[in-house]
Amino acid sequence: MFTLDELEAAQRAIHAVFPGTPQYAWPLLAERLGAEVWVKHENHTPTGAFKVRGGLIHMERLARAQPHISGVISATRGNHGQSLAYAGRRFGIPVTIVVPHGNSVEKNAAMRSMCARLIEHGHDFDSAKQEAVRLAEVEGLTFAPSFHRDLVLGVATWALELFRVVAHLDVLYVPIGLGSGICGAILARDLLGLGTEIIGVQSAGADAYAQSLEAGHTVHLSSAETLADGLAVRVPDPAAFEIIRRGVSRIVTVTDDEVAEAIRVYWTDTHNLAEGAGAAPLAAVLRERAALTGMRIGIPLCGGNIDLALFRRWVLG
Repeated sequence: MFTLDELEAAQRAIHAVFPGTPQYAWPLLAERLGAEVWVKHENHTPTGAFKVRGGLIHMERLARAQPHISGVISATRGNHGQSLAYAGRRFGIPVTIVVPHGNSVEKNAAMRSMCARLIEHGHDFDSAKQEAVRLAEVEGLTFAPSFHRDLVLGVATWALELFRVVAHLDVLYVPIGLGSGICGAILARDLLGLGTEIIGVQSAGADAYAQSLEAGHTVHLSSAETLADGLAVRVPDPAAFEIIRRGVSRIVTVTDDEVAEAIRVYWTDTHNLAEGAGAAPLAAVLRERAALTGMRIGIPLCGGNIDLALFRRWVLG
């Protein structure tokens, strides 16, 4: 999909905006899990999530290719939209974001604060995406998909940073929404010639890629039921599925209760607040801890954008 030279150039472009994110091996997590656990803190980006990396690369290329672009439109549950809004403001491109009704109040507010026009439509991500595609045609806007080569190239830099700082990771657990984060990790690993096992993590209520992997072809779900909104995807991207199918060892599914417990563990052991998708890899590691004793494990805390009301209701009970 891209070369190591392209990936390193994307990293330089991103580091011109922010200096990457830290990775820490937290002692309390190690004590709890009996393993060396390295957390890649993508919750420390300027938008609180990893997707801003892809947004910066995609919007910079659009600005160069289309200097008179009238605007970009996309659909999101939050972090993709924030990444486009952040990058759009930086490169002078108007951004419209379609979100489903009932979307995160705080993510909506964050997108508006970055000057995005926000439209609410439909009951889930996929219905919001259909409306964004329609509006792109009607209003003459450029549709920005949630899975695209530029986005994967940009977000792959989180894995490049991790792999180059932490040598000899045995296994890396990565959450799967539409797939850019895990595809970036697979491609970065392969370009560096590493043997790290990559395991995908999905919600048990939104396991389209897990079902697709088992079936050998993409499987569309009728619903995506999870409080971890970044994982609430029911229609897999075919290109993402092919990369995932070739590059992961397996996919683990976790329940909302397990994700809530992982959010609590992150807070008690690291004093970092994780959103649902950001905590899903830790939820999988907590479940599989008996098989991971003594290993060196990587997990991205890919986002920290959880609404306070949801945190109180879901995590604190």
